[in-house]
Order: sequence, then structure tokens, then C-alpha cells
Amino acid sequence: MATTNTTSMMSNLTKTTVDPFDISVYKCSNVGLLLPAISEYTWSKSARIFLYLIGMLWCFLGVAILADIFMCSIEKITSKTAKVRIPDANESSGFRIIRVKVWNNTVANLSLLALGTSAPEILLSCIEIIFNNFEAGELGPSTIVGSAAFNLLVISGICIMCIPDGEVRRVQSMKVFAVTSFCCIWAYVWLIIVLIVWTPNTVTIEEAVLTLLMFPALILVAYLADRGFCLKKKELEQPSMVGFKMHAEKGDEESQALDKDSDEEDNAEIMRLCKELGHDVKDEGLPPEEAAQMAARKMTMEQSHSQLWYRINATRTFGGRKKLIPRVLGTFQEIYDHIQTPEEERGDLAVTKKKDHSEGGTKAVVEFTAAETAVLESEKRVRIGIRRHGKVGIPCTVRVETLNGTAVAHEDYIPFDQEVKFAENEELRQVFIEIVDDNEWEPDEFFFVKLHVPKTDTGEEQHVSLGNMAITQVIIINDDEPGKLEFQKPSIIAQESGRKVRVPVQRTGGADGHVSVKWTTKDITAVSGADYEGGEGELKFDHGETTKTIDIVIHDSKKKERDESFQITLGDCDGGAILGKITKTIVTIVIDEEFNGLVSRIMNLTKANMDALQIEESTYPAQFVEALNVNGGDLQGATVLDYIMHFMTFFWKVLFAFIPPCKYLGGWPTFLISLAVIGFMTAIIGDLAGIFGCLINLQNPITAITFVALGTSMPDTFASKTAAINEKSADSSVGNINGSNSVNVFLGLGLPWVFASIYHAVKTGGKFAVKAGSLGFSVVIYTCCAVVAIGLLLLRRFTGVFGKAELGGPKIPKIICGIIFICLWVFYVVMSSMQTKGYIKGF
Repeated sequence: MATTNTTSMMSNLTKTTVDPFDISVYKCSNVGLLLPAISEYTWSKSARIFLYLIGMLWCFLGVAILADIFMCSIEKITSKTAKVRIPDANESSGFRIIRVKVWNNTVANLSLLALGTSAPEILLSCIEIIFNNFEAGELGPSTIVGSAAFNLLVISGICIMCIPDGEVRRVQSMKVFAVTSFCCIWAYVWLIIVLIVWTPNTVTIEEAVLTLLMFPALILVAYLADRGFCLKKKELEQPSMVGFKMHAEKGDEESQALDKDSDEEDNAEIMRLCKELGHDVKDEGLPPEEAAQMAARKMTMEQSHSQLWYRINATRTFGGRKKLIPRVLGTFQEIYDHIQTPEEERGDLAVTKKKDHSEGGTKAVVEFTAAETAVLESEKRVRIGIRRHGKVGIPCTVRVETLNGTAVAHEDYIPFDQEVKFAENEELRQVFIEIVDDNEWEPDEFFFVKLHVPKTDTGEEQHVSLGNMAITQVIIINDDEPGKLEFQKPSIIAQESGRKVRVPVQRTGGADGHVSVKWTTKDITAVSGADYEGGEGELKFDHGETTKTIDIVIHDSKKKERDESFQITLGDCDGGAILGKITKTIVTIVIDEEFNGLVSRIMNLTKANMDALQIEESTYPAQFVEALNVNGGDLQGATVLDYIMHFMTFFWKVLFAFIPPCKYLGGWPTFLISLAVIGFMTAIIGDLAGIFGCLINLQNPITAITFVALGTSMPDTFASKTAAINEKSADSSVGNINGSNSVNVFLGLGLPWVFASIYHAVKTGGKFAVKAGSLGFSVVIYTCCAVVAIGLLLLRRFTGVFGKAELGGPKIPKIICGIIFICLWVFYVVMSSMQTKGYIKGF
């Protein structure tokens, strides 16, 4: 009996002396699939919240960099071309070989491109179900719906408002847009039918398979719409307006041909641009390397690109990587803006580098307002302007004196030698010099006016310096006669690089009244219309005007050697003027060898820059060089943000540099490996988001439609905004959103549902349970908002008050529309969150 009691007591003692705490059990320790990796038992709650938030944001950056590599592989795969023979009577063989793209643009957009932009959401949904014993989760499906809401409502709203005032962007591939818009609505209506109507809270194998099959059905219908099937013959004969110019494709095989003619056009445009920039290199001190950057940027910006291209460029911003759009230094921004302006709207570019005479604003700078001043003898005095800049808050004094030229003091003008004082903050003064007016005719004469800086009364130097125009010339024009009109020189050398030649015509022996003279050109060895822009015209001189120019445009002959001439002859005069001695001048056009060498160098640098922008032709060494350096090694073009993002993402960049480059095996190894790594990263992000939401008492559906959806959609936001501004149509910015949202449902939910429904039917003999709950309510709210949003886009397209376009238009209406879109997203988030919290009854 005693033994029995003793055993009983020992048993009770064993039960009560179990470790009162277990370090593997703590708040939110069992939420994640892979995390926490170590015990966080002793960590404070606030520290864990902070670390999980930072970790989630850091992993979003990693996925963005990885998505860059993933989409480069997609570009490599979809850019595959094949050689095709087409009849050509101009060829000796009777045909010519062209290269056409293998992938149809619409198919590529709705398959691989949609997978590239939505891979994190799709993989999160698949991984969550697989690692959860094929039971339905909340994070993956809610992320898909939340991401769709953000893409359609917020990104579309931003794209509407970001278009410059007065400009519009229309969807050109309207048939494809109509198909994807319908499918975008139908995808979520189908979810409502599956979750709430057909088999409430259950997904059968039939429903799962139908959901997945809608993915290829969408691609097929969109392809048929793009190809023009089931349309009237008249519609088929209309030229296609679709243009996603990743490789200049336009809908049918003939327009998808990557022919050498387009390359020749591009080379001609690059040559024209390089010649234009060559003048800035010569005249404005623009470095040739920077000129090549400008040419590459302008050529890149003028091309049309796909959503994939803009997505890659946006993700590279997050990693401090080399951008697909070259950057122009702020110092030379004025030159770049000049070449961006259409030629007919351009003025003369005056970008001059002036010496800072104020020495950083420590001295007052005094100079004349003009380098030359003309005065009629009958006016009897001339006004000379003097201006001050730099340090103007102090008084200063300068001395003004006259110097003889051909005009003699006392005979032609009254000498001047006086001090001029500037009071505090006074910036402009003027002096008057008397002119001697006589009745005798004499040729035009001139004298000079000069500035000096005198010392103070105590002998100290003033804090004053003279500017560039410290001497001005005064020309005394004898206005007693209307004068003679003639060329300055009997011959002129014009360099082809100058683009135009200015031939001066002078008026001597008087400047009284308004006169004119006619002129004509005559071919010698140069041919008008081919070598130069000849013709005839009339020069008009105002009263007192002594010099005018005849401007002749010189054409680029593209000849290696050139020595061609034409003649300009002065004809009848009017207003009392007569012709002088030199009435004819011969203009000889010659090649500027130095300039041509400079243009050739700029062109070679431009082509090298554009080759470096190719997104799928990297190598292993190049990948590591780019990963280890800010902005891919282009330190001059790097910004402060690039340095910050480089150091924040350095680990990810080096790690992902081990992924095979896209150039190997058509990009497929890169595609498969990066997809697998994205899957692993997505699982980590799912754990981070789930534990973070648990720590702050936020349910998974709310975390999914806010933090996770925003994190996965942020690169698309920047990409769509840039595409909306740069592209001529809205296809690359908002045209692909609906297709991507449809693919998210059909593939992101259909695929894991098929796995789970088959697993439950075979393994357990039961059904795959998916509670409608928060997901069903969220889908209903989103569907309502999507109908309103797409309806508003269609209203904008057909209503004049919005500019009859999906994007842009008049300022006030486009801002109102953008705000409506964003408010719809806020409404969706608020209503879904309130239902999840229990404030609104769900399904």
C-alpha cells in the first residue's frame, strides 16, 4: 500500500514539475511556414514588429531586383525571331529574307508578361496552399484581389492625372482592351459564382479546372481579336494601329518584320542627331561623351516600348542599377531641352559659360549693357547704358572715358571722362555723349567708350570688378544720304557642317530712310534644292540700319569630298539707295573634316551606349561588375538615391548575379531559376507579412490587401506612370492592367485550386473547403468598383469633356477622374477591412 502511494505521489510530482515555460511557444510563433528561423521568445513585441516590417520591405526590394532578371529572360524568350522569305522583284533571287517575331505580341503580354508582373502574387497563392496541407489560406487569394484593386484603381488614377495638361493618350488596341476588360470583370464574377452561388464555401474539381482553363481561353480570344478574326472585310482592310515597339511589331506578320530598312532609318536619325549635337560640342563646350548620352536618351525616348520594358526600368530604380533611359547631367539640360524642341519652334541656343567676375557674389560687377551702339549723326547725342550685378548692396564708383577710333574727339564727338556712382541696390545708370552734327558727307565713323575702376579717396581698392563688356564701340552713321548697298566680301567659304551660311550685306555712305534690295542665287557647280536652298528674296533696311544678312540653308550631301559653288547677286534697289562696288559674291561649300570626325566619334559612342542598354545580352562577368557598382558602373550618371538604394540592396544584387545570364539557351535557364527563387522569396514574404499582421493584431486579409498588395504593385506603379508620359498610346500603361488582373485569378487561383481539389478528392475523399467570408465580400466590393472604373474609362474615351481619351485631357476633369479612381480604392480597402473586423456581416 505504501509502495502504491509512493508511486502515485511521484507520478503527481512529475506532472507538476514540468518546465513552466516553453521557449518555442510564444506570440505568433506558429503563424509562418518557414519563419521564425530562431526562437524570438525573449524579444520584445515592439522590436519584433519593427524587424518584421523592415524585413518585409527589404524582401520586397529583393523581389523587385529578382523580377528585373526574370523579366529580362521573358524579353529574351519573346524576342525570338525566325527567318522568312518573301517575294521581291527588286532582288536578283526573286525574294528577300526578313526576320519576324515568333511570339505574337498579345499572346506574350497575356502569358509570360502577365506572369512576370504578377509572379509574386501567383506564387504566394500556390505556396500557401501547398505548404498548408492543401487547405485554403487567406493571404494568397486576398493578395491577388488586393493587388488587382490597386492596379486598376490607383495605377489608372495616377496615369490619368500624370499626363501633361492638354495632352491625351488613347488605347489603340481597342479590340484586345475590350476582351481583357470583359474578362477582368468576368474573372471576379466567376469567383462570386464559385464561392457564393454554385457550391458555397467549396471548390469542386470541375470549378477549379474551369477556372484554370479560362486562362488559355483568354489568350485565345484576345489573340483572335488582335488578328481580326470574325470581323467584316472592311475592318480587316484598315491598317492596324497597335504598336508595342519592343521590336517594332504591329499586329500582322508583314509589319512585324524586323527589316534592315528600319535599321537604316534609325542610323540616319542617329547621324542627324549627332550632327546637331556636334555643333553644341564645338560651340558650347559640350563633352562628346555627354553628347552621345543625349543622343542615346533621345533615341530611346522616341521609341515605343512595352509594359515589360518600363517594368524593368522601374525595378532598376529600386536597386540603384543601370537604367534603360540614359541620364542627362543638369549642367547640360538646356542643350537637351533644345534638341527636344521641334525645329520649327526652336530659337537660337545661347548656352555660354561665363566667368564669375563677382567671385561668388563678394564683388559688384559693372559693365556696359551692349558691346556696340549705333547712332545717327542727326540725333546729336548717344545714350550709353551701364549695368551692375553681383554684389549690389554696396555703393561703388567707375570711371567712363572715350577713346578715338576713326572718329576724332571735338570734330565728330565731344570727349567724355567722368566718374559714375552707383548707390546701394542701384543696378542701372546711363551717360550721354554729344555727337557733332555737320552738313558735310563723310563715311561712317566710330569711337570707343571704356570703363575703369578708380581707387577710393584713401587709396584702397573697391570691391568692384569689370564684366565682359568693359569697352563698347559707338558707330556714328552719316544719315544725310540713303547709302549704298553691297556685299562685304566678293567670296565666302561655307562649311557643310554649318547647316546655313549667312551672307552679310552692308549699307555704307548713309543710312537715311527705309531702303531695300532684291537678290537672287545662281548655280555654278552647286545645285539649288540638292546642295543648297536657293531662290530669290528682298532685304529691307530700316532707317539707320546698316547691316543685314542673306541666310542660305546648306544641305548635307553625305559626300566624302566637296567643293561646290553658287553665286548670289544683288539686283534692283528701292528707297533711293544704289548698289555699291561688290554686287556679286560666290559661296563655296566645303567639307569640314574636323567636324565630320567629331560627328563620327559621337555616333560611335551613341551606338555603344544604346548597345549597353540591351536588356538581355549580359554575361556573367558583366553581371557581377554591375552588381558591385552603383548605377551599373555609370558613376557620373548616378544620383544620391542610386547610392542609397545600391547599399540597401547590395546583398540581393550580388546574390542574384549568380543566376545564369539571359543570353544562354534562349533565356530559359534564367527564366526557370529566377522563377524558383521568386517562389522561395515569396514564401519568406508571406511569413513576414503574416507574423507582422499577427503582432499588430491585423488579420491576414487586411494585411494582404494593404501591405503585401502595395509592396508587389509598387514597381508597376512607377512603370505605368513612365509609360503613360512617354508613350503615344495608353496600351503600355493601362491597357495591360485588365489582362494581368484576369490572369491573376485564372492562373493564381485556378492552378492551386486544381491541386487542392484533386488532393482532397483522392487523398481524403472529401471536398476542398474555401470559406467565402472575407474573400467573397472583398471580391464583391472589388467587382462593383471595377465596373465603375472601366465604365468611367469608356466614358472618357467617348466624351469630349475628357478629351475623348482614357488618359489625360483637360486639367480639371482629369484630376477629378483620378481622384474618383483613388477614392474607389480607399472605399474598397475600408469596406473589406470593416467586414474582416466584424463591423459588416459577410457571406
